[in-house]
Amino acid sequence: QVLLVESGGGLVQAGGSLRLSCAASGRIFSRYAMGWFRQAPGKEREFVAAISWSGESTYYADSVKGRFAISRDNAENTVYLHINSLKPEDTAVYYCAAQQVGDYSRNYYSTQALSYNYWGQGTQVTVSS
Repeated sequence: QVLLVESGGGLVQAGGSLRLSCAASGRIFSRYAMGWFRQAPGKEREFVAAISWSGESTYYADSVKGRFAISRDNAENTVYLHINSLKPEDTAVYYCAAQQVGDYSRNYYSTQALSYNYWGQGTQVTVSS
């Protein structure tokens, strides 16, 4: 079992920045590919960013490319989402997710929610215009 706890959300003005954190506990974090997803009111959950267990491979949704950055610190069992140039349309609950992968999948990541085994409870990001 892996327990994921997000933090760092809040209310911010458009153009501002936030850093979301996702702390993991349980099994070997370094062998989990990680992803961030978000869900806005009345909308389906959507992929935001993903990172391989090695941290060497990352991928972003087109809507956040160039503004968001995903990173991880395996020694601290934490994955981060750095959010810059926030827009009102970024308002959503942000979730981190973990997928257990093999040692040889150091560059694997997934953009599909169904691929992930574990989810956090989410952290609210609200962007005012």
